[in-house]
Amino acid sequence: MKRVSRSDLNALLAAIAGTKKLYLPVADGADEKRGAKYAVWTPEAEYCPAVNTVRSAKDFFFPQVENMVNFKVNGKKIEVDDIRTECEDFVIFGVRACDAASFKILDSVYLSEPVDTYYQNRREHGVVMTMACSKPSETCFCSVFGIDAAEPAGDVSCWMTEDSVYLKANTEKGEALLAALPMLEDAADDAADAAKDATRKVLEKLPLKNLSTDKFGGDKLMELFGSNKWAGLSEACLGCGTCTFVCPTCQCYDIRDYDTGHGIQRFRCWDSCMYSDFTKTAGGQPRPTQLERFRQRFMHKLVYYPANNDGVFGCVGCGRCMKSCPISMNIVKVMKTLGEGNA
Repeated sequence: MKRVSRSDLNALLAAIAGTKKLYLPVADGADEKRGAKYAVWTPEAEYCPAVNTVRSAKDFFFPQVENMVNFKVNGKKIEVDDIRTECEDFVIFGVRACDAASFKILDSVYLSEPVDTYYQNRREHGVVMTMACSKPSETCFCSVFGIDAAEPAGDVSCWMTEDSVYLKANTEKGEALLAALPMLEDAADDAADAAKDATRKVLEKLPLKNLSTDKFGGDKLMELFGSNKWAGLSEACLGCGTCTFVCPTCQCYDIRDYDTGHGIQRFRCWDSCMYSDFTKTAGGQPRPTQLERFRQRFMHKLVYYPANNDGVFGCVGCGRCMKSCPISMNIVKVMKTLGEGNA
């Protein structure tokens, strides 16, 4: 365990930025209540301790839009240009436990065979510094999925108290990073225990603490798929896809080719199972109604994914969908309704 005075936090961030490119949560505009967003560290940047960034840290490994390859066609000759440039080491500071847990879900998709080398490259170059939550929000429910907001995963775990920041390396990348920061002092392994206990006391009082997953999982497929409650749940859904775009575990994408006039640019962009043209083929849309698309999203999180991943759910309880949905529909309401009011 290492320690630095909280008054020296900016000096610590500057030292990290001196070794690798550093990203951290900063206030989105002048008003911190608007939330936080990740930005490149500058001497003027100030770390924003908001519970969660508006968009998750998923963007660093699976960006919303990325160029994949360029083609030049000359008659029957095709020239392929690999344009990948993501070879720079970087650090993400202040990642919360829920987002750190989402990386494991994305890893299970993109690092399984066949490996997505674009995602893999970014994961290998990125160092994740997590920050334990001290003031979880009422919309947080990560503990429902076995995530401890007081003990976040990552290459380096951090805890912030009134006067100190404690840091613990969990991986070789984390150890190498901390070794390059001479201002850090040694601290007892239990130095952050009081902060952990305080966080867990708050977690025990959150309104969604008793939300139950007992009614969900891979063995509940037909029972839940055929439920007559989907019609009522999906009736007001706008199909806007906002929930999928703020979700740290959603992984769907589309690949498009764009004719620039002097070549073809292939790019990948996020897609949403909530859209009417999602996976549309010559045979049409396999889920033509909003009810079917709505059901697909939540069945994947609560049934399909755990069925194929040893019972691990495809949600990390970050609460972003609760804050962003324009009609206040979210996975919590779905779980409560399908679980017969368990909450």
